Amino acid sequence: MTYVVTENCIKCKYMDCVEVCPVDCFYEGENMLVIHPDECIDCGVCEPECPAEAISPDTEPGLEKCLTLNAKHADIWPNIAVKRDPPPDADSFNGTPDKFAYFSANPGQGDDGPEETQPPPQPAPAPAT
Repeated sequence: MTYVVTENCIKCKYMDCVEVCPVDCFYEGENMLVIHPDECIDCGVCEPECPAEAISPDTEPGLEKCLTLNAKHADIWPNIAVKRDPPPDADSFNGTPDKFAYFSANPGQGDDGPEETQPPPQPAPAPAT
């Protein structure tokens, strides 16, 4: 058995779950998280942490679409283990029905995030003659 992120995570992405996961098995998409089924150790600590109640054991009926989505995207999205703020409109989407219509397959930033922009290197000053 493993745990699976369900449809209600879409557009919520609260991230409370990622900081309690002892094996860092969460992966981040643009507007939701997924659990890697081969990395989850079935400890269950993430489930009660989710404000959207969007994490369930894979033994619950009707989760086939979510199981497929989690397995597919955990292999291509970046890993995340550090909690960040949820999207500003997360609370307004929590509990919205039929959220698969909002799903984005685009990756999120993960823990590495976008590279910080560094100023271009400056040429060394010319030696005085």
